[in-house]
Amino acid sequence: MSESRQAQGGRSRPWRSDDAWRRLRELTPARIALGRAGSGLPTDALLAFQAAHAAARDAVHAAFDPTAIQDALAAIGHPVITVSSQAGDRVRYLQRPDLGRLLNDEDAQRLAEGAGEGCDLVIIIADGLSATATMAHALALTLRLLRHLPAHGVRPGPVIIANQARVALADAIGEQMKAAQSLILLGERPGLSSPDSLSGYLTWQPAPGRRDSQRNCVSNIRPGAGLGYDAAAHTLIYLMLEARRRRLTGVALKDDSATSPSLLQSP
Repeated sequence: MSESRQAQGGRSRPWRSDDAWRRLRELTPARIALGRAGSGLPTDALLAFQAAHAAARDAVHAAFDPTAIQDALAAIGHPVITVSSQAGDRVRYLQRPDLGRLLNDEDAQRLAEGAGEGCDLVIIIADGLSATATMAHALALTLRLLRHLPAHGVRPGPVIIANQARVALADAIGEQMKAAQSLILLGERPGLSSPDSLSGYLTWQPAPGRRDSQRNCVSNIRPGAGLGYDAAAHTLIYLMLEARRRRLTGVALKDDSATSPSLLQSP
């Protein structure tokens, strides 16, 4: 690195060009100030990039195994129903996003027959574009929601496990379940620093045809590098309560949860 001299307080001191970036590198996982080797990247930076790219690709193609989620919910006595979109398999899911938004006909009929009088909320746990994220984070968040929602008068229905699902699949599921609100937790498209990012999409009166502008999203749920489980549960419960009070979700419903007292009741 080349050196220059910088005046400060009447004195000069050595200054290296990488010093200006060191603090920025500590504040972000973004790939900045990687240096160079000739006209290319240093070997360690190149290998790190290739490893991150491989992790992102693996997350997209990872098989969704909800066994641990089902077992944990069964242990607390909460009913679980498994459904699939019309995509059928992973290849078709990636090639036909539209089919990932449509509920399998047999599953739609089964949900409608068992819906009864409906529920205040249906929670859907789905693979999305990163089953890795769903399997890592969805259960912990769901258990927190199920623990605290009754104290706020929210009556959740069975948890739905959805395979090959896009966000809008929650609209069809919510309609069949006669749910006042739907919350779908699913893995987001992996980034090169976030192969395990979970998001929750909340929709008031879900039904096919709902637009993305009619949903509220809480994103990057992953402790350490993103939003922790308690913080995510607090935000989602706040939005659910406000959605019920105002009878809407989406761009008209702002997230002011940071100004709200904790909505997670002490055990």
